[in-house]
Amino acid sequence: MATVPMKKMVKFVDPNKRMFFNTLKARVDDYFHQNKVSPYGNFQMVLKTLLLFTLYLLPFMLMLTLPMSMVMQLGMWILMGIGLAGIGMNVMHDAIHGAYSPREWVNRTMGYSLNFLGASVYNWRFQHNVLHHTYTNVTYLDDDIADKVVLKFSPHTEVRKIHRFQWIYAFFFYGISTLYWVFAKDFMQFYRYQLNGVNQNAPEVNRKALVRMILVKVAYMVIILGLPLFVLGTSQWLSVVLGFILMHFVAGVVLSVVFQLAHTVEEASHPMPNDQGCIENEWAIHQLNTTVNFSRNNKLLSWYVGGLNFQVEHHLFPRVCHIHYPKIAPIVKQTAEEFGIPYLENPNFSAALRSHLSALRRFGKMPDLNEAIG
Repeated sequence: MATVPMKKMVKFVDPNKRMFFNTLKARVDDYFHQNKVSPYGNFQMVLKTLLLFTLYLLPFMLMLTLPMSMVMQLGMWILMGIGLAGIGMNVMHDAIHGAYSPREWVNRTMGYSLNFLGASVYNWRFQHNVLHHTYTNVTYLDDDIADKVVLKFSPHTEVRKIHRFQWIYAFFFYGISTLYWVFAKDFMQFYRYQLNGVNQNAPEVNRKALVRMILVKVAYMVIILGLPLFVLGTSQWLSVVLGFILMHFVAGVVLSVVFQLAHTVEEASHPMPNDQGCIENEWAIHQLNTTVNFSRNNKLLSWYVGGLNFQVEHHLFPRVCHIHYPKIAPIVKQTAEEFGIPYLENPNFSAALRSHLSALRRFGKMPDLNEAIG
């Protein structure tokens, strides 16, 4: 599957012709029209952006200008990790979907905030906007649920003995996921997406993108590691390196867990296409079957995770800024109920986390040999 032009292989066909999404879209559009509200970000979004960038940049500047013990420095790196994850979930995510602003140059500029993670916007558009949002939870097509070394996120892929323990060790690998992203993932995806046809850009475009990717990573390392070593002195190398790893570990855990609670949980399905390469469902209904909300009533959590606990609404309306999700969620839920479509959600974070751990355990179980023989 890795070398096949995957994105052309699967189509969504709704044999029941329920027209669910047409009805839902009309109602959501009417909400924005009747309330004279733009579906993009507003002053609330700008303020959130400033706060999250402050949470990321202020500890870094304080570290460089004030005398601090190693413990205090590590505390600053932790705050940076929290801020970094917040920027990714709120600013970068909305911007790359074109939901931050009606002005494309603003979205493009804010999308580059992914560079604060040392990662590439170029690959992210293919992985997230194209593959994940089109083929959500479809094994071999949704790169976000692809098996990763010792982690298994699909019931349809091969089970290895080590997977039985993944519900225990998964969080360590979540923690190093952004470090892997900085040093290896972007380059591996860059070449893989060209081989499998997901990236169909001209060779010249890809060459320029690769050069920019390398330059961004070099600049990131010079600033995030080189600057502290230059200002604080090489004698501080241990605290700087440990802090850098700690920052990424915090950001990696937060980003990974928030995503997994929406898709790798017991409530979400993992449909496979039929022999004709079709998933027999309307695309929007497929999104409802494969995506799960959590903690919709927790305003603080919703604020920090950029509305990613409203993943159902996000997958149906990715070009709507997340600050509007709490308002359109009741419309989505009511419409789904009218069409007899399950609206999946966990009431709180702990319930979603338990469901995630349960799914990891189930996916990691070896098949029963007697059952297979029978």
